[in-house]
Amino acid sequence: MNMAIDVSARRPYGRQQAQSEYLMASHRSRARRFNIRRPVRLASSVALSLMAAGVGSVAVSQAAVVDSSGTSAESVSNTCADRTFKAMTASQRTGQLFMGSVTPSAPDSRRIQIMRQYHVGSVFLAGRSKAGTKATKTLVSGLQAKADSAAGHRVGLLVSTDQEGGQVQVLSGPGFSTIPSALKQGSWTTSKLTGEAAVWAKELQAAGVNLNLAPVADVVPASLGRNNAPIGRYDREFGHTAGVVAPHSDAFLTGSARSGVLTTLKHFPGLGYVRGNTDTTANVIDTATTSRSASVTAFQSGIKAGAPFVMISSATYNKIDPKNRAAFSSKVIQDLLRKTSGFKGVVISDDLGNAVAVKSVSPGDRAVKFLSAGGDMVLTVEPNLIPAMTKAVEGRVRRSPTFSKQVDASVHRVLNAKQKAGLLTCG
Repeated sequence: MNMAIDVSARRPYGRQQAQSEYLMASHRSRARRFNIRRPVRLASSVALSLMAAGVGSVAVSQAAVVDSSGTSAESVSNTCADRTFKAMTASQRTGQLFMGSVTPSAPDSRRIQIMRQYHVGSVFLAGRSKAGTKATKTLVSGLQAKADSAAGHRVGLLVSTDQEGGQVQVLSGPGFSTIPSALKQGSWTTSKLTGEAAVWAKELQAAGVNLNLAPVADVVPASLGRNNAPIGRYDREFGHTAGVVAPHSDAFLTGSARSGVLTTLKHFPGLGYVRGNTDTTANVIDTATTSRSASVTAFQSGIKAGAPFVMISSATYNKIDPKNRAAFSSKVIQDLLRKTSGFKGVVISDDLGNAVAVKSVSPGDRAVKFLSAGGDMVLTVEPNLIPAMTKAVEGRVRRSPTFSKQVDASVHRVLNAKQKAGLLTCG
């Protein structure tokens, strides 16, 4: 996710053989603002209290998320995801379209209860915690224990965080490595990075985290460097050319997959050529990137390597769609990402809660615009906005058959991702 230094909690995946087979098939087919917080230890009593308010303890498999066959979710009538979808209430379906945040160093039971009330299907661990893997796992288990069920089967939570390295590492403490910056990782051989990424992902898995909102595939040109506020300033890029970024981003994906943790390419179609940070700045505009820019190929390489999630930038790209932010642009999501780049997985937004880049749009419209443009999962680090967002989405579903069909397809993608990650079973 896009990150910015500040004080409040902020945001900005086991079976190895199955994952390896998927990645091979994918190749064959060709197709947080982070926070500087004083560490607070998690106590078991906190986690137990969360279980009462909570949102499900599920083993994460290493199976892949993307259906490389190209079959649309809604055309499959007898999958586990389809049967679960049919058994869900309308509110449960809507909830699968959202990810809300929990601050592991100071969990807010009221916000957790809001997410539970609105059936929110995914959680983002935001801020900074030095509590370590065991304490984090206790927290996550408390959240997972109250996950929704449908047709008698638990629909587990996707639990994510920003574990890039360097200045963007949410979880640390006993059991977690100190991860170097992506710029440092980019100086390694790809085989070394693959191995290290597998270690880091194993640590996340031990903590109950099944989705990493990484790697950053943005290409920051050397001429811009640290004048690029969202990425270059924090050394979040693997390098300054697509030729360096693409193989290292792919290596991070591959290593994570080996340890059964899902990954997220971000921030499509790239934040490397901007100066402003969308977390803290309105009207961030990219005047350089086109649909054929070399920087976009870094994302396309990751998609071919099997990336199951892609995060969309909230900047505006004048040479792609000057009228809409990328998060609200069908030209970016449906045309460039889906059609041109061949992505079939889950499209997640950057923060649509507190980010200044979207503040001029009402919360409900943010969610509706993102989903209408082709997005699948709305990320908001402010769970208090979820009621307004879900109300707007459900209202549009009732009024628009086209939007309703899009939402159904998005829910199916999320459920398929969960099934293949071991979070949904229909035995």
